[in-house]
Amino acid sequence: MTANTENLSLGGNVWNVAAIDDGLSARIAAAYDISPQIAGIMCVRGIDFTEAESFLNPKLQTLMPDPYVLKDMRKASERIAEAIENKEQIAIIGDYDVDGATSTSELTRFFKHNGIEPLIHIPSREEGYGPSDLAFAEFKQGQATLVITIDCGTTAFDVLDRAAAEGFDIIVIDHHEAEARLPKVYAVVNPKRLDEENPYKYLAYMSAVGVGFMTLVAVNRLLRQHGFYKNKAEPNLMQLLDLVALGTVCDVVPLRGLNRAYVKQGLKVMAQQQNIGLKNLMEILELKEAPQAYHLGFVLGPRINACGRVGDATLGSKLLCSENEIEARMLAEKFNQFNIERKEIENYVLLQAIEQVEGKIARYPMAFAYGEDWHQGVIGIVAGKLKERYNVPAFVMSIEPDGVKGSARSVDGIDLGALIISAKEKGVITEGGGHIMAAGFSLEKEKIPEFEKFVGEYIESRLGNEKIAPVLNVDCIMHLSGVTEKFADELSRLEPYGTDNPEPMIMLQNVRINRPQTVGNGHVRCFLSTAMGGSLPAIAFRCTDNEIGRAMLEQRGEAFDVVGTVKIDNWQNRKKVQFIINDIARK
Repeated sequence: MTANTENLSLGGNVWNVAAIDDGLSARIAAAYDISPQIAGIMCVRGIDFTEAESFLNPKLQTLMPDPYVLKDMRKASERIAEAIENKEQIAIIGDYDVDGATSTSELTRFFKHNGIEPLIHIPSREEGYGPSDLAFAEFKQGQATLVITIDCGTTAFDVLDRAAAEGFDIIVIDHHEAEARLPKVYAVVNPKRLDEENPYKYLAYMSAVGVGFMTLVAVNRLLRQHGFYKNKAEPNLMQLLDLVALGTVCDVVPLRGLNRAYVKQGLKVMAQQQNIGLKNLMEILELKEAPQAYHLGFVLGPRINACGRVGDATLGSKLLCSENEIEARMLAEKFNQFNIERKEIENYVLLQAIEQVEGKIARYPMAFAYGEDWHQGVIGIVAGKLKERYNVPAFVMSIEPDGVKGSARSVDGIDLGALIISAKEKGVITEGGGHIMAAGFSLEKEKIPEFEKFVGEYIESRLGNEKIAPVLNVDCIMHLSGVTEKFADELSRLEPYGTDNPEPMIMLQNVRINRPQTVGNGHVRCFLSTAMGGSLPAIAFRCTDNEIGRAMLEQRGEAFDVVGTVKIDNWQNRKKVQFIINDIARK
């Protein structure tokens, strides 16, 4: 959205107040015994009456279709079942992020239960994303006959074609954007195949761990039908849903449809702490409450990601597959240390990237930065922070001796997966792939100016070249008196929150800010009130050095519109409602 300074809030945002279909929200409210506000928020999320039940009560048995709806799923699951029954050596190539670690781990745990100790290759960031000749050389030495690539492989044509020609049976399980051609392998299971025709559109939202879980459902069914479990216990696939939830949330895929059921059920499994690795990681982090999607994305996920960014990329899967308390505790402690190291490296690169972006004239609506001593393990995080800081697509690159490794993060309106595929087809980059909002790529150093021009013109053609103001989407306008403990409890029915289902933003109009005071590390605590009476505790985090905090602390009884989220505060075991202020605007 083009910026108009007259319409900006004190946080520098344009507020987009959602229009609600009153008729639809009334029907949903009556049918499911929920308040009109909650039903209205569901309407804002695009939930129609037929979807309301599965949104409020997401269940695997109703949201997961027969896995065979995906192309090559029957072929892939039959080959995997055959390998298990014949005790073949199976090998897995994964990825170094959380989705890669969790998807590799779910396969590994399933195979181990069924008597197969798989060979595992997780490439380091220096080795590069996806299948490699090095991995297949290891597998050849280990006498593997079946190789499964998960969270990678869809566009690894050369490596996989060579490996298939050597006699490996290769199954690709992936969720990244696909091209018209596919590698010449045994099977490619990817809901984003261009020739996919399944009627369940939400399957295309799955992370790799979600596609992997569907594959295991199909394989397990075949093994059961073949009598494989006649004299042994069948694995409880539901116990793998903690891994599925973790990978789904951390890969920032939409929490709609089947993904919503994965996370909802997976959080319940995680609360049981059956996975020894996750249990020890939660204990190290002193996470004593029942985990929510927030904890997966911002507490557990970053620690697992850190080992792939600045440590040993194989450790993520080792922790999640560990059956030894001592090993799990040692790994969990190491993860925490890696995360501290990652933050230090990240801050160094971020400051240099900001200097670079702000030190040159912006020709295109994007942030574009690169450096020769930038650790490639943090460039994705830095790209995300540049995107948040400037509200434009961000591209961050590390210049390595063997070429340039890059990572990108996007804003609404720019499909990075399509952009990267186009750049690759035109020979501007050598490798690359990703999703709508995130991508990774490689290119030659001398191609950096050409790549900058290519992505700049691509973005400009879609966004224009005017300054874009960030948009803050407001889901619901309420009176202060309506923000009660009952309302806060009812909001929990909309969880889990995440991509495509963010935590609802509530607007309170014409409120006064009473008794503001600075607390903690730059936070402002206060009470909100209206001329009609009532009082609501509120807090704005890390704001004393910006316009929001200054306005709150310097207010003289004037009225504000306030946007934020509603929380239950359980401090000292006393339950009370609190409003978390995200932004304010003067009346």
